[in-house]
Amino acid sequence: MEGNYPIDDRNKVKRIPKRGHYDRETVYGILNDAFLAHVSFMMDGQPFIIPTAYGRRGDDLYFHGATTSRLLVALQTGIPTSVAVTHLDGIVLARSLFHSSMNYRSVVAFGTATLVEDADEKMEALKIISDQIMPGRWEEARLPNPKEMKATTVLKMKIETASAKIRTGPPGDDKDDYQLPIWAGVLPCNLQYQDAQTDPDSIKDLPVSASVITYYQSKIN
Repeated sequence: MEGNYPIDDRNKVKRIPKRGHYDRETVYGILNDAFLAHVSFMMDGQPFIIPTAYGRRGDDLYFHGATTSRLLVALQTGIPTSVAVTHLDGIVLARSLFHSSMNYRSVVAFGTATLVEDADEKMEALKIISDQIMPGRWEEARLPNPKEMKATTVLKMKIETASAKIRTGPPGDDKDDYQLPIWAGVLPCNLQYQDAQTDPDSIKDLPVSASVITYYQSKIN
């Protein structure tokens, strides 16, 4: 699916609108580079925000968890929800504290979730989530058995609208502040993976799974 998301009061970027992006290519790219989202909703007049893993296919976001999960129990009633995903790319250190900032890529998406009841779609959704976290692991590990599937709820949220917001580049100080003898710049940062740690209860001499090696190498290169 291509094109832009519709702009409304929910997703319109109002603070520094030039940083806003509404095209699916940008939104999908940011969502594809992560697997942890913060999902917000209202229940009994109380706002909640819950971190959870997700998987994306097209405009559909899949979430899963225990059938008793407050998040999943609430969302399957059809209440509106919003989902946020953020990548921190650097700390922007200006000459003034006022203009100090961060370089980041973020997405906020809006929609309502529905319960995935079809058995085949439910299994496929779990694969999508697994592949979002660790591509190839689905083919290596034991798949969920009927008891585990019964204990698991899967929801699908179709993105009704969304926006991305991105900041890049150096600080933007006031003109006079460039004369101050204060260092300014950017401290880049990224999520760093370390060497895999084998479960001490594993059968001896098993090599690290191919999916883990491939994923690790893709992150350090």
